[in-house]
Parts: sequence; C-alpha cells; structure tokens
Amino acid sequence: MNNIKRISFQEGVDLYNNADILELGRMADNIRREKHPENIVTFVIDRNINYTNICTCKCKFCAFYKNENEEGGYVISKEELAQKIQETLDLGGSQILLQGGLHPEYQIDFYEDMLKFMKTFPVWLHAFSPPEIHHIAKKSGLTVAETIKRLRAAGLDSIPGGGAEILDDEARKNVSPNKINSAAWLSVMEEAHKQGLKTTATMMFRKQDAAEIIIGHFDKIRSLQDKTGGFTAFIPWPFQPGNSELDDDSVTAIEYLRVLALARIYLDNIPNIQVSWVTQGAKVAQIGLFFGGNDFGSVMIEENVVRAAGANFRLKTEEIKHIIKTAGFIPKIRNMQYDIIGE
Repeated sequence: MNNIKRISFQEGVDLYNNADILELGRMADNIRREKHPENIVTFVIDRNINYTNICTCKCKFCAFYKNENEEGGYVISKEELAQKIQETLDLGGSQILLQGGLHPEYQIDFYEDMLKFMKTFPVWLHAFSPPEIHHIAKKSGLTVAETIKRLRAAGLDSIPGGGAEILDDEARKNVSPNKINSAAWLSVMEEAHKQGLKTTATMMFRKQDAAEIIIGHFDKIRSLQDKTGGFTAFIPWPFQPGNSELDDDSVTAIEYLRVLALARIYLDNIPNIQVSWVTQGAKVAQIGLFFGGNDFGSVMIEENVVRAAGANFRLKTEEIKHIIKTAGFIPKIRNMQYDIIGE
C-alpha cells in the first residue's frame, strides 16, 4: 500500500525555504519507513577505480583532473587494474565503480578492451557516467545508443549518476562550463534505461544554490523516473570546496540534512536514498538515516576524486555495520540493483 502523497514543485520549494528541519526529518523518515518497513539499511562493498585523471572538461569544482602531458597525469595499466580488482575481491567486494576523465585521444575500442579485461574477474561493472558515455560516442563517431550497446556487450552492467552535478544549465555554467548540459545527461540515462540498464542518480549542490534550482533537479529526475523506472537510487552530496577553483563556503550538516530529507520527500518514485558519509562523515550520515536515507553507500575501498577536494573520511565494513546497528537498524550488504547478498 502506498500512502505517499506526491508534492508539487512549488510545495517542494516552500518546504525547502520554510519548513522546520526536524519536521522535514519527520516527514522524510515516515516515507522511508513506509518504503522500507523491514528496518534494513543497506551498503555495498566496492572500489572506485579512476582509470585516468587526464580530462578535457576541467570543471571548476574538480581538484583531481590533469591536462594531457601534465606531470601526475596517468592512464591505468592492466596490471594495476588486475591488482586492484583482486584486492577488492579478497576484501569481500562484489563491484567496481569505474570512472575517469574525458581523455582527448581514446575511442570506444579502448573502453571495450578495458571492460572485457575486467570481466575476466567476477565483478559487477558500475561504469562510465553520462558525460563519459557522451564523450566516448563523440570521439568514436557513434550515437549514444550505439555506444551504450557496444559497452554493454563488452561487460558494462550499470551506469553511475556522476556528472549530473546540478541539473540547471545556468548553475552548471558556473561549475562545469565544458560538461554536457542537463538535457544531454538525462538523454544518456533515458537511453540506458531503454536498453535495460539500471542506473543511479546524483546531485552535487552548493551552499548558494537556491531552492528552485535544487527542487528543479529533483523534478527532472522524478520526471524521467516516471517515464523509465530505471533509477535504483538517488545520492545527494555537497560540493567540497578544498583545492578547487571555486571559493565556496562549506555546506553545513543542517543544510545537507535539509536537502537529503527533501530528496526523500520529493522523489516518491525512487526506492532508495543514499547518505553521503564520504563527504559528511559517519555521525552526520548516521543522522541521515532518520532524514530519509535507507542506504549507507559503499565501503569504498578506494576513492580519489572527493579526497582530492579535501574530504578524508574512511570507513571499513565492520565500522559501517556498527554505525547502522547503533542507530537501531539492521545492516545488509547489497549489490547495485539492491538485492541483498550478505549479512
């Protein structure tokens, strides 16, 4: 039985601007309880492998990218890939989150070869954000549909929601002027869903983003989900200002929890909302479980992009389980499709 009432765009804006934070938390928690009455909080054991840091996009918020031929630029070798994947499996991992910069040289055969090699190991490949797929298609003279079809044949299992940043084109121009626009991001996801791939959706928001921009992002995600049903989860996280070109103030814990709760309230058709311990730390993420979150994300054996921007939180499997248990929930290990695969 679904008793969740859909709110309008204007209702979302009004809640964001005027609602008491504890009232928002109560509303979001009630929705989380209705969607997940079994009191389970899930997480996945995976590794984030960045296959290259060479990138033509040069987003202002990114502290990770390098220009081609710049000192510190790299493209991962198969030997290093193999070592990282085997270590992930040895630690109980089941999934690789594979993302990288928009490399100026490589065409689709490079990515197909990498996927085929990685699929010699028993791992789920959650790989290539919409900007990467769009870039691969353009470099290879292919359509997005052809590109996704070929990547799937090579071993692609699902697509992460990276590169969404904020789905407002004026706001995007301020943080990532060279990245694909909102419509292109959404069209890649729609095509992926059409071809049977599940994906996640994300949002990177800034302290100065107005309610209309944040709720507008939610609205675009909700509308596409109405059409395709292909998103398994939504992950909002705040911009990390360290080491970037943008001179922003940090988002506070209260501001983060407000956005998290609004995501759970507004995105009535997305089953899972993930808290972001990587940017917020364990305690705020734990509180997020009472502000609509039902997923604790990933153990994340390796993560480089957010760390480059100054976030240095790290958690191991047993620590995540302890955090979930002490909040009164039952921890379960999942896969990308949110099937429970372990205690």
